[in-house]
Amino acid sequence: MTRPLRAEISLSALQHNLQQARNAAPESKVIAVIKANGYGHDMQIVAHALNTADAFAVASIEEAINLREAGIHQPIILLEGFFDVDDLLLLQAYSLQPVIHSMHQIEILEEASLTYAFDVWMKIDTGMHRLGFSTMETKQAYARLHECDAVETIHAMTHFANADDQENLSTAYQIALFKKTIEDVGINATTSLANSAGILGFPDSHADWIRPGIMLYGASPFVDDDIESLSLKPVMNLVSELISVREVMRGESVGYGGEWICPEKMRVGVVACGYGDGYPRHAPSGTPVLVNGQRASLIGRVSMDMITVDLRDCEANIGDPVMLWGDGLPADEVALHAETIAYELFCNIAPRVPRVEIK
Repeated sequence: MTRPLRAEISLSALQHNLQQARNAAPESKVIAVIKANGYGHDMQIVAHALNTADAFAVASIEEAINLREAGIHQPIILLEGFFDVDDLLLLQAYSLQPVIHSMHQIEILEEASLTYAFDVWMKIDTGMHRLGFSTMETKQAYARLHECDAVETIHAMTHFANADDQENLSTAYQIALFKKTIEDVGINATTSLANSAGILGFPDSHADWIRPGIMLYGASPFVDDDIESLSLKPVMNLVSELISVREVMRGESVGYGGEWICPEKMRVGVVACGYGDGYPRHAPSGTPVLVNGQRASLIGRVSMDMITVDLRDCEANIGDPVMLWGDGLPADEVALHAETIAYELFCNIAPRVPRVEIK
C-alpha cells in the first residue's frame, strides 16, 4: 500500500470557477493564470481542465514549453517576459507572448536579427511599483515598440497592488490612472487590468481581458470574503489518513520540543502529512483538520512527515480519512491559522504528493 497522502484535484470545480470569472465579466476574454505548477495543482491537469480559456499565463519559458509539449495551443503569456536575446528563439519556436516591462527588453527586441514578430504585452506601472513602465516612460516605450520590426501586436496591461481590500481606494486610482495613460499616450491596444480580486470586486477593471488566478483554485482573493459568499468551489482536497491512534497520559508532551502538554488522558492521532509534503511547519496547535468529517485540531509541532491531532471529540481509528484542507475546510481558514495565505499553501505542496484528478 502506498502512503495515503494525496491532493485530489476536482476538474468540475476548476471549470465552475472559470465560469464564475466569465459570469462576472461576460464581455471580457479570459487569461487563466496557471504559473507555479498551476498554483501547486499540476499545470497540465489545470490547463486541460480549463481548455475553454482564451489564453494562459505563466512565469517562465520552461512552464510555457511544458504546456506546449502537453498539447496546449492557446496563446501563452510570459508574465516576466524574457531575460536575454537567446530567449527570443524559444519564444519564436513555441509561439509565446512576452510581457514587456523595461527599456532593456525593448533594446533587445530592437537589436535582434529576427524574421519573426511577436505579440507583446506592454506593462504600465500604476502603483504596484514592481514591474512596468512608469506613466512618464509609457509614451516612449509605446512609440519604440510600435516602430520595432520584432513586434507585431501590442497589448497593454497593469497589475493591482491592493485589490484584495475592497475598501482601499488605491485600486480605483490605479484603474483611473491606467485609463488616463492609455488615452493621453494614444495607445491603440487591447487591455488587461483585472486579477481575481479585480474580476469579483471592481467591474470597472474588466476591460478586454481578465486574468483570474487564485479564484480558479477555489480560494478567496479578498481579506474579508469566504469562497461560499463568492460562489467558488475548492479545487484541491489535501487528504490523508490516521496511521496511528494511541492514548497519552495527562501531563505528557506530544511532538518535538515537548511544547504541547496533554491536559488529561486522551487519544492522539498521527496523520501522514508534514512539512516535507508542504504542510506549513509554523501551523500552530489549534489549526483545524477534519477526521472522518469531524473537526479536530492539530497539536504539537508539525514534523517533516507527520502531524499529531487531538481526537478527544472524534470517533476515529487507524485508516480513517483526514482532510487537511478542501471541501468542508477551506484552505483560507487553514492559512489564517498558519498566518499565511492560501496561495502559499497550494504552491508549497511537494512533488512527492500525488495529484489525483477527480472528474
